[in-house]
Amino acid sequence: GINAEYGEKSVHERFMLKTRLISLVKDSVKIGSCISRTFLSAEMSQPEPIVIDPSADHKGTLIFLHGLGDTGHGWSDAMYGELSIDTYKYILPTAPAIPVTLNMGMKMPAWYDIFTLSEFDREDGPGIKKSVSYIHQLIDTEISNGTPSESIFVGGFSQGGAIALYAGLTCQKKLGGIIAMSCYLPLRNDFPASCTTNKDTPILMCHGSSDPVVQFRFGQMSSILINGFNPTIKFKTYPGLAHGACAEEFRDIKQFLTQNTPK
Repeated sequence: GINAEYGEKSVHERFMLKTRLISLVKDSVKIGSCISRTFLSAEMSQPEPIVIDPSADHKGTLIFLHGLGDTGHGWSDAMYGELSIDTYKYILPTAPAIPVTLNMGMKMPAWYDIFTLSEFDREDGPGIKKSVSYIHQLIDTEISNGTPSESIFVGGFSQGGAIALYAGLTCQKKLGGIIAMSCYLPLRNDFPASCTTNKDTPILMCHGSSDPVVQFRFGQMSSILINGFNPTIKFKTYPGLAHGACAEEFRDIKQFLTQNTPK
């Protein structure tokens, strides 16, 4: 059942209300009915990120990217709750609203255009690179604000996880770590050549075995490819989990952050 997938009812309820996860309907994908005002009015090129400041001495920063059709608001509860670390700053950007081919050209927050979920041979290279550049800018801004690069982590869910993986691996600054949930590595032919600085940066990939949106095998294949040039990668499987998150996954991510935060 749903609660078994999410581990705890409270976690499930928050995600159904706040994250608008993609659900499969026959051969198409639709966004759930709980659509935020940001979604409806997001005509701006790049909305301002949500920033959650640490409540204790600042030790680390997590830049976390939402999935297709969501906003930074969708993950704010998790940062206040399951992923909360009092020494951490959380930066939750929102993607610009663009037409998405997979959803019949409907405009929605998206880090890049998606054409199909069955294979990823046709990809929106320019859109991916544009979003990656924006994440690199957020990293540079955080460094200029006094945060050491090795105290900065990038992460994301689904489409946001794909951008986090690419942005983290191609960043010219040494990062603290990369978190990739229910996703795959886009533009895979750019690697290993495009990864120079973060060849031994810790990476945690998390994927549900029953994911009907981003198939489990795509995440697994990406982790194998990345392992060829960054052997620190860890790939965690969550049996029975669909395209979502669960309490065990949150615990694993929180442990990953605390273990890799510079002392």
